[in-house]
Amino acid sequence: MIDLLRRIGLWGRGVVVAIPYLWLLLFFLVPFLIVFGISLSEAMLAQPPYAPLIDWLLDEDAGTTKLQILLNLSNYLRLGGDDLYILAYLNSVKIALVTTVCCLLLGYPMAYAIARAEPSKRGPLMMLVILPFWTSFLIRIYAWIGILKANGVVDNLLQWTGLTTEPFELLYSDWAVYIGMTYCYLPFMVLPLYATLEKLDPTLLEAAADLGCRPWKAFLTVTLPLSLPGIIAGSLLVFIPSVGEFVTPELLGGPDTLMIGRVLWNEFFANRDWPVASAVAIALLLFLVVPIMVFQHVQGRQTEAGR
Repeated sequence: MIDLLRRIGLWGRGVVVAIPYLWLLLFFLVPFLIVFGISLSEAMLAQPPYAPLIDWLLDEDAGTTKLQILLNLSNYLRLGGDDLYILAYLNSVKIALVTTVCCLLLGYPMAYAIARAEPSKRGPLMMLVILPFWTSFLIRIYAWIGILKANGVVDNLLQWTGLTTEPFELLYSDWAVYIGMTYCYLPFMVLPLYATLEKLDPTLLEAAADLGCRPWKAFLTVTLPLSLPGIIAGSLLVFIPSVGEFVTPELLGGPDTLMIGRVLWNEFFANRDWPVASAVAIALLLFLVVPIMVFQHVQGRQTEAGR
């Protein structure tokens, strides 16, 4: 047995390399193929609610069986011909982009301040960033409902300061969705930015200052370009899950907030149209994965060319 494992490379270092590939195979590729197969089937009143892709037909005259493969592409054609899906995709991208920009504008100063703090204070400051993750996600979202609703914390504060005399409610609006999603995904932006900024050589800024460069110009010409890998990593970590977000828009945005996550939920559980829901999921996955793979390919080629 050991000799067999060694011959196929599953021994020593090969086991370590095989573990992530096995993880991807079991928890990405297999579920992806299952969902992709359902997306090519036809909905029907049955359990499960879709027709099988592969079926054996009995030819009674010849006494033989024939393999029949039925591929239904109408689910994907429906995505391009129905305005509901197009608007849901576009609205999801818009909300994800706004969330990413808000997280970047808030997260970059936070990460920069933590990276430039004394080494003894960086750990506690990072702990403050991660601390909200120690509580339940739903509890944090419900806390925002109490803050943003009419007669909530924000409404009472505005009326107390005299900025408004009428009840002011942010809940069930796009602003509430932006606030909630920025709050939820902000640590995903801060962590990679901090990891990048903390490794920057401070002597580069000292050299720029010695050469007469002003602090803001040194930031734009030295710090910001060198922190681009952290900006890209943080933006991807925020943008990708934001596009398919369902819980936060559902609780804070109300029933009028149209995102692809809600469409997916309705197709699966309300309409029980699993083939269309699977087509929506596959299209969303391709929409996110293909540009990222192209970007990583181009970045890899640039890195190789720079060596």
